[in-house]
Amino acid sequence: MKKTVLFSFLMMIFFSCTSMSTAQYQKSNSKIITGAQQLSTYLPQIKDKRVALLVNQTSTIGSVHLVDTLKNLGIDIRKVFAPEHGFRGDHSAGALIDNGVDIKTGLSVVSLYGKNKKPTPEMLQDIDVVIFDIQDVGVRFYTYISTMHYVMESCAEQNKKLIILDRPNPNGFYVDGPILQKEYSSFIGMHPIPIVHGLTVGELAGMIQGENWLKNKVKCDYTIIKCENYTHDSLYQLPIKPSPNLPNMNSVYLYPYLGLFEGTNVSIGRGTSTPFQMVGRPGFKGEIEFTPHAIPGISDHPKYEGEICGGYRIEDTKNPSFFEKPELNLEWFLLFYKNNTEENGPFFKDFIYKLVGNSSFKNQVISGMTSTEIRKSWQEDLDKYKLLRKKYLLYP
Repeated sequence: MKKTVLFSFLMMIFFSCTSMSTAQYQKSNSKIITGAQQLSTYLPQIKDKRVALLVNQTSTIGSVHLVDTLKNLGIDIRKVFAPEHGFRGDHSAGALIDNGVDIKTGLSVVSLYGKNKKPTPEMLQDIDVVIFDIQDVGVRFYTYISTMHYVMESCAEQNKKLIILDRPNPNGFYVDGPILQKEYSSFIGMHPIPIVHGLTVGELAGMIQGENWLKNKVKCDYTIIKCENYTHDSLYQLPIKPSPNLPNMNSVYLYPYLGLFEGTNVSIGRGTSTPFQMVGRPGFKGEIEFTPHAIPGISDHPKYEGEICGGYRIEDTKNPSFFEKPELNLEWFLLFYKNNTEENGPFFKDFIYKLVGNSSFKNQVISGMTSTEIRKSWQEDLDKYKLLRKKYLLYP
């Protein structure tokens, strides 16, 4: 009888621990108030101003898009700037976005993911204030923060006001990865920060300006509308998928390290219903099989389209230790490298340098270093970054 009671008690503890993530999601989302929700704070700053919005499908107040809310309040919206994936978030990764007119609102939509990734003087000529409100996922190679950088730069150069409506970082509860080296900077990595940088877009804007990373060290006149009741310990459940291939929280959490496979001959499930939640390639003997197919607006031409891939479904987030000691898990990456064959062709693609942000990672993997050894190699720079990060934190 005593053993039965003890077993029941231990099981209660186990299930309470394993369900902690869900409980925190619910608690966090019920308490946190995003910057966009705090209309009374920023409406006075845009009243009687000509406004441009840099937004996408995540830019909502409850179930209503920010554009619709501001239009209904009589704000003079002159245009919408569209980042990667478009204003409505219906373009696949890397697809060029064209200028156009939004059918629903009739507003002019100006692409910042086409020929111009930075607003030109002409684009800002009829604008007084730019509002940035996009849900980020806290990963260096997620391009929304690069778009924010260019908008900050343009606003500084053209003496325009910028208002950043801050949102929680769903991966903001840890910091990890190698620091980007300057020679590998690109649109998918513009700043000397780690892969998981642990900042909200508002905090990152402060770092970008404070560390003089804008061209010619120009200074942007910006205001950050902070979130309320958010901390970096919060596990925040995104209400809307931030991009077509991050359909749920599992993919958002796995993205920082499964994203590295984009620089290899391994598929991360683009062209399936569970992208960034599985890995595989043709000829690999794993636990599952999947066949990527073209999905318009999500994966137009996925890697290994129409080919059967063998691999694994990644369920790391089911382990409570994932949140107790979060880190970039390199084991899956090393597993596929070690099992690469001549039939598969070269494992690495040049894109790996931009994703990781250095040249040493590729050599470390090839030389047979363990994940522990690789992680140790970036620890000194990571510790320096963590000290820098503290200067720009807006949230505990």
